This record gives sequence, C-alpha cells and structure tokens, in this order.
Amino acid sequence: MADLKVIVTRRWPEIVETELQEMCGKGNVVLNKDDKPMTKDELKKALQEADCVLPTVTDPMDADVLGVSDMKCRFLGNFGVGFNHIDTDAAKKAKLVVTNTPEVLTDCTADIAMILMLTVARRAGEGERHVRAKEWVGWRPTHMTGTKVTGKTLGIIGFGRIAQAVAQRAHFGFGMNIIYFDPMSTAGEKFNAKKMDTVEDVLRDADFVSLHCPGGDATRHLINAERLKMMKPGAFLINTARGDIVDSQALIDALKGGTIAGAGLDVYEGEPNLNPGFLGLENAVLLPHLGSASNETRIAMGRRVL
Repeated sequence: MADLKVIVTRRWPEIVETELQEMCGKGNVVLNKDDKPMTKDELKKALQEADCVLPTVTDPMDADVLGVSDMKCRFLGNFGVGFNHIDTDAAKKAKLVVTNTPEVLTDCTADIAMILMLTVARRAGEGERHVRAKEWVGWRPTHMTGTKVTGKTLGIIGFGRIAQAVAQRAHFGFGMNIIYFDPMSTAGEKFNAKKMDTVEDVLRDADFVSLHCPGGDATRHLINAERLKMMKPGAFLINTARGDIVDSQALIDALKGGTIAGAGLDVYEGEPNLNPGFLGLENAVLLPHLGSASNETRIAMGRRVL
C-alpha cells in the first residue's frame, strides 16, 4: 500500500494517524495538522490528488464536490457511521467505493442518549448552572423538581444497533416500557418492546421519544410542528441521530410554548451553527455532538476506516 496517497480531512486520534502512516508510508499520508474544516475547493483538490480521501461528517461531499473533473480518488473512507453528508448517487457515478464505521460507536452513542434523557428529565443541566452561579440557597422540598425516568414509556424511532442499545439500557436498567417504529426491524422482542404501526403512534404514547433513524432527504424534518403537537405535553424529545431529522424552529417553538416538556440534543441542523433560539431555553439540554466521543471509540472508528 506504499504507493497510495491518502488525505485525511480532520485530525484523528494520534495513535491511528501513526498506524495509517506506517501502513501507507509517512510521505504518502497528508494529515490536517490544524484541524480546520476543508472548503469545497480543498475537498475537490483532495479528490484530484489522492487515491484515498478520508472525510468526516463535517465534509460536504455533495454532487458538486464529487463531480470534480480529473478525479484520481477511488475510495472514500468515512470516519463515522452516518453518511448523509455524502451524495452516494454521485459517488456511485464517480465509481467511488464508500465505507463507514458501524458497530464500534454503538455503546457510546447509546450512553449519550441516556445521559440526555436523564439530564433533561431531572433538570441536571439547570441544577449545575444554578450551583455555578452561586444561586443555590439550600435544599427544599419544592426546589427544581423534575420527572422520573424509571418506569416511563420510551418511544424509539428507528430500531438499528444504537436504538437497540438504548432500549437495553432503558428497559433492563430503568424498567422503561419500550415502543418503537421501524418497518424493517422486529428486534423489539428482545426487550419486550411493542412495535407500532406509524411514527405518529409512537409520538402519542411515549413519555420520551428517542430518534435513531438515518439523516437525508427521506427523513428531513420528520419531526415537525404537526408531529410535535402529537406528543404529550409532559414528553421529552431526544436526538442523537442527525440534526436535519428535526425542524429546529418548530422544536424551539414547541419548547417555548409548552407543547412538550423538554429536549435533549446532541446533533443540530447546520451544525455547528445551531439555531440561536435554543441557547436561552432552560428545558433544552445541548451537547456538542459527543455521541462517539470517547477515546476508545474514536480510535476504534479510525481503525475501522484503516
């Protein structure tokens, strides 16, 4: 593999960058030392110069980029399980092999979904800010009461690997009742879960709704103003999947107006430029896309690309 030129679009864990250089030859691997996102023109140039380009979710590999003339690249090794930032039709037309990194980030992303669920329900983020602001005056029976998670109904939309890992934690760890919608899956039997006929059925019956479907045109704004109104007023929305599944402005309006009780978000439309309307909402827990952010998982993701 010493004759392959490889361009890595963002910084990876150092140990994996070293392994990549050992595999392909240090002089053949171009690393992004300052970790700045590449522009479309830089991505096009990379496709013209390298045999292998290794992008991430921050890289818009759309039809414009993948339609570049004189393309040398034959392989896109995506650092991530989601690939809605890659126009797969354009990649196929360009005769590119496209890979992703499934399985290795399942547990960590499921953990983040549970963190969001617990944090927004028990108002832990508010409480932490309350203490840091030196506003806490001591324990009292009515102070900052939240909502129990144990024994509640968790509705899951999309029931792949990560969703099933969330169901396992929620059902066996917190005694939650699981309902789900996924026309392709029957895996719910392992968690005594009830398969629902429609997304709407899940939204109406769940105390917590956790999103685990892929992004892209088919699911863009799947959760919109109309569907948010179907949820219980005391329900919470959790999104660790893709930001464009949720209509951001509709969710902000629902949180402000009390249509639902709260939301826990790890992903956003147009991230990192999230809608500023989220920032002033105490009933929204906001994380900076931490789903796979453990040392072990990020190393495993890089090795899966290799």
